[in-house]
Amino acid sequence: MSDIKARAQGLSPDTSARDIQQVVGDTGNIYEALSIVSRRARQLAVDLKHELDQKLEEFAEVTDTIEEVVENKEQIEISKFYEKLPNPVLIAMREYLDDELYHRYNERREEDEDDL
Repeated sequence: MSDIKARAQGLSPDTSARDIQQVVGDTGNIYEALSIVSRRARQLAVDLKHELDQKLEEFAEVTDTIEEVVENKEQIEISKFYEKLPNPVLIAMREYLDDELYHRYNERREEDEDDL
């Protein structure tokens, strides 16, 4: 997981325009390309959320009263770090454009196309 954070820290958190031909180049279809990127973005979001929850759980203090809120500086710093990371979609798009994602078609789909 740390390699995702390391790569993400160098990315700009701002969105930017993309060349459609570069995005479509591998699949030949913009919808397939965006589907690949969105699936990877969901994976990244789940992984980052899980990692953040684990780190915050280390600092959690159990109290008997619900009203009492204990703020821990380490928890705040960790949360701010994760908030500054780019959106998982931006990370996934960068991975896709750098050819770091592996994708394939299911055999069943190819067989269905042959029947037509």
